[in-house]
Amino acid sequence: MNGIARYDHVAPWGSVVWNEVRYGRRSPVLLVFGLTAVSRTVGQGTFHCPRCGGDRAFRRRAGRRCFSIFFVPLVPLWRLREDVECRTCRGRFPVAALRTPTARQLAEALAAGMRAAAALVLRAGDPADPAARARAVAIVTGYGEPGYDEAAVNADLAERRTFLEREVVRAGTQLAVEAKEWFLAQAVRIGLADGPLGEGERRELHGIADLLGMSPAYALGVIVTTEGASR
Repeated sequence: MNGIARYDHVAPWGSVVWNEVRYGRRSPVLLVFGLTAVSRTVGQGTFHCPRCGGDRAFRRRAGRRCFSIFFVPLVPLWRLREDVECRTCRGRFPVAALRTPTARQLAEALAAGMRAAAALVLRAGDPADPAARARAVAIVTGYGEPGYDEAAVNADLAERRTFLEREVVRAGTQLAVEAKEWFLAQAVRIGLADGPLGEGERRELHGIADLLGMSPAYALGVIVTTEGASR
């Protein structure tokens, strides 16, 4: 079968207009080709959407560039970077968007951090003191742990120090400067529940401030101010 083909230009979208094609007939032919992105879902969950400004469902998408004819992908070429698609606004974002904690994750991290800080302060003083334990329960409950009770206090006191410190650090990464100040002040109030701060409690509070990312001078100011307000 003899064929002659000639084209005058390539359209911006990849279409080639053929002016002379003879395969046993005389008629113009439009051949449409180009590159097409083909995506598939590789994961899903909930994330903080930068565009919506709140927690939304997402799809994690992986794609590949393909050579297509008449918009039909035929030949797979190179892989594309994965991205995250919001199921609400349909916006697409880099996978790094998943690093931003959701509101629920943030609340859980703060509650866990305060539990850890309370345990550290109690261990530095008298962990059996009823007033200090009651203050710890009240403060942790206020941070979003409604089921926190005496049994939970005992469980936290039995945790490894490295674990407790890690939880405080994790909470600190989510807090603004003012929120860190309030967090430390709450830990100070736990220490003050059984009387003036002892040297061990004071050292522990400075250690908690350091884990939160506060300077020694700033921590001292918060501790002294909270002590003065309790008198």
